[in-house]
Amino acid sequence: MSVGPATLPLPVLVAGARGAIWLSPDGRAEILPSAAAARRARENPPIVCHLRTTAGRLGGEPFRAFDVLELFAFAQPARFCVPTPRGLAACLDLAAPLGPEDEARALRAAADALLVSLASLQGRTRQEARGMAWLMGRAGWPWAPPVLSALAEPGLPADTMPHSRILQESLRVWNRLKEWQEVPGERESGDWPVEPVEARARLVKLLGAGAEARPQQRRYTEAVSAAFLPREREGQPRTVLAEAGTGIGKTLGYIAPASVWAEKNGGAVWISTYTRNLQRQLDGELSRLYPDPDEKGRRVVVRKGRENYLCLLNFEEAVSRTLGRFGPETVALGLMARWALATRDGDMVGGDFPAWLAGLAGRSLTLNLTDTRGECVYAACPHYRKCFIERTVRHARRASLVVANHALVLLQAALGGEDRPGLPTRYVFDEGHHLFDAADAAFSAHLSGLEAAELRRWILGAEERGRSRARGLKARVEDLIGADEEAAHALDQALAAARTLPGPGWHQRLQGGEPFGAAEAFLARVRQQVYARDADSRSSYSLECGIATPVAGLKDAAAALALALTGLERPLGRLAQRLLDKTDAEADELDTGSRLRVEAICRGLTRRALEVRAWREMLAALDAETPPQFVDWFGVERIDGRDIDVGYHRHWVDPMVPFAVALKDTAHGLLVTSATLRDATGDDETDWSVAEVRTGAVHLDAPAARFAAPSPFDYANRTRVFVVGDVRRDSPDQVAAAYRELFTASGGGGIGLFTAVSRLRGVHARIAAALEARGIRLLAQ
Repeated sequence: MSVGPATLPLPVLVAGARGAIWLSPDGRAEILPSAAAARRARENPPIVCHLRTTAGRLGGEPFRAFDVLELFAFAQPARFCVPTPRGLAACLDLAAPLGPEDEARALRAAADALLVSLASLQGRTRQEARGMAWLMGRAGWPWAPPVLSALAEPGLPADTMPHSRILQESLRVWNRLKEWQEVPGERESGDWPVEPVEARARLVKLLGAGAEARPQQRRYTEAVSAAFLPREREGQPRTVLAEAGTGIGKTLGYIAPASVWAEKNGGAVWISTYTRNLQRQLDGELSRLYPDPDEKGRRVVVRKGRENYLCLLNFEEAVSRTLGRFGPETVALGLMARWALATRDGDMVGGDFPAWLAGLAGRSLTLNLTDTRGECVYAACPHYRKCFIERTVRHARRASLVVANHALVLLQAALGGEDRPGLPTRYVFDEGHHLFDAADAAFSAHLSGLEAAELRRWILGAEERGRSRARGLKARVEDLIGADEEAAHALDQALAAARTLPGPGWHQRLQGGEPFGAAEAFLARVRQQVYARDADSRSSYSLECGIATPVAGLKDAAAALALALTGLERPLGRLAQRLLDKTDAEADELDTGSRLRVEAICRGLTRRALEVRAWREMLAALDAETPPQFVDWFGVERIDGRDIDVGYHRHWVDPMVPFAVALKDTAHGLLVTSATLRDATGDDETDWSVAEVRTGAVHLDAPAARFAAPSPFDYANRTRVFVVGDVRRDSPDQVAAAYRELFTASGGGGIGLFTAVSRLRGVHARIAAALEARGIRLLAQ
């Protein structure tokens, strides 16, 4: 089969809200009712875009079809495209479709273009793709025959089985990934300042010739350069609060001095955001600074929590479960393997993993293969030297600019994480108006059923049969303890004490009034008090009440739990200390992998011990008074009227106090910036004072520099408010059509639709899909 315009003698199906377009192989287009289109599709498998969505619009179950998105994921792995005919056309440089019939033709053209791109593969890459397609074909993947034809070797039939070695290695991607290299020593950064003229020159370079002149952006860049001056005293970082209205260009405005400082001083600047959208935007803007992908790969890294990255051990176990069985799982793993070999950093949540692939292949073999708390065995893992997470951690230690999120940065600053020692000295907190909320979440404590059950699982491992391979603490450290009797005794004590925490089935036991163990007994009393005191206990939403005047038995249950937690905290601390002592005593004998493994385990033990200590201090307040810097309450978390968690919660009255404590010793410079950093009361001094409280600047010894520039946009005269009153909110198609009209009325581009559709319970996903089908992508949901 040749690859070209007539490659695929297949029909094409595009389903809409009120019917469908059926494009025959000869190019004849028909408009069909949904039911008729569904019947025809089941008789003659068509080319579609997103099979599940297409089948849903036709009112039936998925059918056999040639989904162009699957072919895209195979041929162009780790590349983003909007999952619509228009999105595919834009990504493949095809003509933009103007209507449903054009969309059908665009899908056929997209399929041809993807097959042509596969035919151009060479050498080992071509062989690997062919082996993967052959395996997926055995599992019934519809695209396998045309893909194998495009990848066929000269003189051989397209369906010839590839070399057995190629087949064996097809899904074993871990064998083909490069190992990361250990970073030698810690990097000491210099103290050279960034002068405003240097920052301004870098900004001009970033903007390029012909850029729009924006004096506010230039002034912003000069002002924020003060955050990159050397600090004068220990514990007094240079702090700049900079409010820059929308449209000024603050992203490039702070990238300019940050990049200059990193180059002059050989250090790293951490740029922290609150949302993934801004992380993606930053990643794109940094391509201006480093247009060469290889240089950007060396100098820029995006850091996230461990739960965002593909775990190679999880992937290997998924492959092992499917060996010898050819079914849908093989197809899903084949697409995942293609992505794993092409991905920049293994990030599956907001990285280069196409989010729509999880909807096609299923969460269990995509998003659920990420790393999960309590499962990582660090250096004991056979894939440790190729681990995406470990690679990113080490990359960040040598990068110039690290793009992270508020939660990770605060955790690293407070507890050290993988990056202590060697924490950065310069920080940029974009979306600074969210910094208070991020600190509130990072420094709060929750003695809840879910949190305590997670701690039990981290210590004891998985206690129920299922897919979780979570190994308990004993399995992770037993070989490191060796003949150390004191460490072994501490481990045994920790294991025994962990059994007082909520075990499998704790939800049902609490609701049935049959708690087991000290933790469940306490949580049962907490639940009793919340239901007794909340005035709206019949509500479908979460419930709360104060901790004053505890119900009968709650204080006794708290005392029993506090005693049990003491029996857990102490052995965790002793075990960590014994392992550290062993590392010091055997420093000359331990290899690097073993040393790093011990350090990682000790960090985990220390964090857990601190968590338990915070719980004990909370329980003590039930018999005394809550310290004035905290606010405590009991709560029952609910979703649609169903209890999902019960707990005792403690938050800082001002979470910026621990924020300042965590950063002021290590940070030399802080820039907190946002488009809405201040209130708009009209009293400039009051507004700045409130901003200093919300950002924690008031708790730093040195005063913060202030800068503000209004947005160049004329919001008062250009803003339009549309109130839609004739659309049923439970109808995805009506809502989507209404937003399409608003999109057109607004000019059709350059606007972000910030909607309230997330409040439309039960239909949000369908509304989002209907909007995307009309070419509208929600920027915030």
